[in-house]
Amino acid sequence: MIRAGRLKYAQTMADLAAQLGMPLGTFRNKKPHTQKGHPAPISSPTSRALLWDSEQTAAFHAGKPVPALPKADADEDLLDRHEAAAELGVSAASWNKYKSDPKLTEHVVLVPAGDGGTEHWPRRVVREFKTSRPGRGAGGGRRVGSGDMIPRDEILPRIAELLDDNPAITLTEVADTLGIAKFPTAQAGLAQLRGRRIADLIEVDPDLPPLEAAERLGYPTATRRGAAAIAAAELQTRQARPYPQQVADALAAAGVADPIQIELRRLGDEHLAAALPLTAGQTWPALVWDERYGWRTATSRRHPIGKDTGSAPEGEGIRYLASGIRPEPAEVLEALASAEEAER
Repeated sequence: MIRAGRLKYAQTMADLAAQLGMPLGTFRNKKPHTQKGHPAPISSPTSRALLWDSEQTAAFHAGKPVPALPKADADEDLLDRHEAAAELGVSAASWNKYKSDPKLTEHVVLVPAGDGGTEHWPRRVVREFKTSRPGRGAGGGRRVGSGDMIPRDEILPRIAELLDDNPAITLTEVADTLGIAKFPTAQAGLAQLRGRRIADLIEVDPDLPPLEAAERLGYPTATRRGAAAIAAAELQTRQARPYPQQVADALAAAGVADPIQIELRRLGDEHLAAALPLTAGQTWPALVWDERYGWRTATSRRHPIGKDTGSAPEGEGIRYLASGIRPEPAEVLEALASAEEAER
């Protein structure tokens, strides 16, 4: 979160790269922010757009002591959507529905300012909304005991801790320990984490069979095939991610796209696609990369990928850029410029 009074110090990845005199793509490759002792991001761990406190990073790179940030929560702390959801006690998906309420929209703060900024809300506003929203008694929402008892964003990290202590932990033990639903919450979270850890092992040893990796990790026999299937999907995603990220970094460096960490979405449980928000002033709000069809423009910033119909999307506002499935970043940038010129 951005602590009260420190909005002016909020620093994006692009800002940090510029501070170091480094192109954004080079910054992503070298990852200087992961070196020992570097100040941690002030954004939530699950945020797509990382933020830092510029006073902290400047001190670190100057070899000076890193100043500590306030630890006590304050009414004017700025929370991103994950933190706001946790404050409200709901999932991030539920927060996406609540945030359109006028009580919240009139107080939203974009960081950095502008259409490409990440939405934040003052803690005071979120608390006031929590008190006033419809439901049973103060705070509204679901009756205690009617569902998961911890915020959605905390579920996977908490399950991961249990899995660290006991690789053979059961769904019932996870559900009872954390106070979450056995199906689908505990089941889905446990399977996802086991799949990711199998994928981690296979990345180190590509010749390692998935079922053998599951056995090595100590997973129960009945869970191994399901976790192995998730691992295969995870590896496919990891292998595909560098290409759209490379294009995203190039377009961000050119000033036409927001600097983000690409998230790949699985369509029809088989194909991958990624969305890239464009900066304000561009003809289209976003671009989409689909591993079947390549790059295209999108007409929506909020839902750029849309529903998968099994065929290449067509219609007003959709234009395919460059040629092939994986054109070079320069080709995508040139094709976007040409498409925008044609629209004028």
